[in-house]
Amino acid sequence: MERDAMPTISVVIPCRNDAPMLAACLRGLAEQTRAPDEILVVDNASTDRTAEVCRAFGVRRVREDSVGVAAATFRGFDEAAGEWLTRIDADSVPPPHWLAQLETALLAAGKDTAVTGPGDFYGAGPVILWIARNLYIGGYRWSMNLLMGHPPLFGSNFGFHRSMWEQVRDRVHRGVPRVHDDLDLSYQLRPWMNVVWDETLRVRVSARPFHTWAGLGRRLAMAYVTFRVDFAAEGPLARRRERRYLAGGAV
Repeated sequence: MERDAMPTISVVIPCRNDAPMLAACLRGLAEQTRAPDEILVVDNASTDRTAEVCRAFGVRRVREDSVGVAAATFRGFDEAAGEWLTRIDADSVPPPHWLAQLETALLAAGKDTAVTGPGDFYGAGPVILWIARNLYIGGYRWSMNLLMGHPPLFGSNFGFHRSMWEQVRDRVHRGVPRVHDDLDLSYQLRPWMNVVWDETLRVRVSARPFHTWAGLGRRLAMAYVTFRVDFAAEGPLARRRERRYLAGGAV
């Protein structure tokens, strides 16, 4: 297949005052065996060297002054030019084969199915890493699959077709600062859409949220806010019923 005929992929990276880790993330993207067609850093009102890092790596930077990861991520999806939209965190480091593997999985899954995978946490002791891997990621996947009827998106590592975003962009809660973007987006997927969770699709993710109880508490509080606004707009039982109906009775 000629390069011009290949699908285009944008990598969206929300970033707020995370310049050193953003540089490590961009170095990882520069080493991809399948180069991104676009890297878009959404600078979420940073006051550090985020803009300098973007210039040094020659990537596109969009300023989003409404503070919140949802506002930043969803602005990135709005602005991205690619046919396929992928998402990674500024404090994550993808292995060289990440985008090639994700592209293969996305093309196999089709335009109505997102693809996501877990993270391998770094920067903490063995006990914290075990908790992050088994209880946080494992618990997130199990509980959200039970609630929504499909796996959740993991914000540090997923991709989907632009047409999926165009169908849900007016449903997400980009104006609520304490909303988890990946959880909100997962909940807004329509009944005919699905998510593939690929255990082999992995990126390295900072374990910073688990360094303190306060950090973990902030993430749990954001989950509560996300559920509150999502459930108010569409109850989980009604959401599951509609998915079962379109699936012919299967959950």
